Amino acid sequence: MTAPPLPREVSRAYDAFPASIGKRLLWARELIFAAAAAHEGIGRLTETLKWGEPAYLTEETGSGSTIRLGRLKDSAHAAILFNCKTTLVDTFRERFPDRFEYRQTRALLLPVSGKPPKRELSVCLSLALTYHLDRRRKKR
Repeated sequence: MTAPPLPREVSRAYDAFPASIGKRLLWARELIFAAAAAHEGIGRLTETLKWGEPAYLTEETGSGSTIRLGRLKDSAHAAILFNCKTTLVDTFRERFPDRFEYRQTRALLLPVSGKPPKRELSVCLSLALTYHLDRRRKKR
C-alpha cells in the first residue's frame, strides 16, 4: 500500500492499544493513506496525535475532516472517530446501515476479528478526506 513509515510518537500510540485493536487500526491506517493517494484533491496527509490517538489531517489542501483512530471506553471494537459536527457518520449510516456499528455522530466501530468490510470502509474514509471539497461543490 501507500502508507509512509510511522512517526515514532504515533507508533507508540498504536503500541499502547490492546494488540487486536492496534492491528485493526493499523489496517485502517493503510486504507486512509490509500484513499488519500487515490484522490488527487486530498494531497499529503499530516499524521499526528490528537488526544493521544493517531489522527490524519488534510492540512495541505483542507479537503477533508480529521480522522482519528482509537477505541471507546465501553467497546471492545476498534473505533474510527470523526468530527461530531460533520454529517459524516449519518452519511455512513445511510449508505451502509448494516455494515458497521455506529456511535452517535462521532464513531464507526470495527470488530477486531473476522474479515473487515474493506470496500465500504474505503468509501467512508474517502468521504471524510474529501468532506470539505464535497461541501464546497454543493455551495456553488
